[in-house]
Amino acid sequence: MSTSTAIEANGITKRFGDVLAVNELSLNIHKGEIYGFLGLNGAGKTTTIRMLLGMIKPSKGSVSLFGTKVQPGQRAVWQRVGYMVETPHAYPDLTVRENLEIVRQLRQLPDKNIVEKIMEQMGLSSYANRLARVLSLGNAQRLGLAKALIHHPDLLLLDEPANALDPAGIVEVRNLLRGLAENNGVTIFISSHILSEVARLATRIGVVHQGKLVKELNTDELAEQEGQRLVADVRDTKAALAALAKAGITSKIEGERSLIITDKLALQNPEKIATLLVEAGCPPARLVVEQKDLESYFLGLVGANAREGK
Repeated sequence: MSTSTAIEANGITKRFGDVLAVNELSLNIHKGEIYGFLGLNGAGKTTTIRMLLGMIKPSKGSVSLFGTKVQPGQRAVWQRVGYMVETPHAYPDLTVRENLEIVRQLRQLPDKNIVEKIMEQMGLSSYANRLARVLSLGNAQRLGLAKALIHHPDLLLLDEPANALDPAGIVEVRNLLRGLAENNGVTIFISSHILSEVARLATRIGVVHQGKLVKELNTDELAEQEGQRLVADVRDTKAALAALAKAGITSKIEGERSLIITDKLALQNPEKIATLLVEAGCPPARLVVEQKDLESYFLGLVGANAREGK
């Protein structure tokens, strides 16, 4: 493992009886990176996180955090890790402050003021004396995040951290996590089923479907998917493709009748593309500038892999 690697998973697989939850999944996540782990519900995200944390043992494969193999007895590495998996658990009949004080003592943190600091950071100060069981879902989520962050970890593994948060809360958490990565070098592994939210935060995204990693995208590649495109429907796609190529315009065939053009000049002057195609004997039946939708791209990606049996 490289000294710049925070998480390394090699071919991890997990079976529960006849159910293959995660299938030979490999990851290499660098220190200071915000990695978005994206998939539909049931895709294997939570099972993967549990294996990364050593909560469950892989049926096959191995996991290392900061160069240390995840296995029983490796306590030192856990001082560097914060996590929230699925429901943010708490002692229901203890207050927010009492819950965090227990975590402080379990973590053997000497700063007794750290509980007040993390409550203020997570917007929980006004709920300090409220029992955990009467918290709203959003504030319960904030408490879970506070428990994950209280010891200033070098690595955060967060399962759907924006769940139940209102729009303002989502922005707060997003800014907090971005600041931790950019200013403190914290590595963040964040799972979600919402592409648009992950896209605003992650520096790299891995798409998981039916337990397999089917695609990895960096920020630039994702931005390309979000851009505009000119769609031309023609009868003879090959002839139209050749005509555009002759004019120095790159395009690609999509489906049976469509050409996709992302050239900036073409997007600014679609009427010139129409004229060019008409003069080439390939008049377009439809010519439209589309704003590509990230969610549609994501659903198309996992749908394509499902159809191909991947």
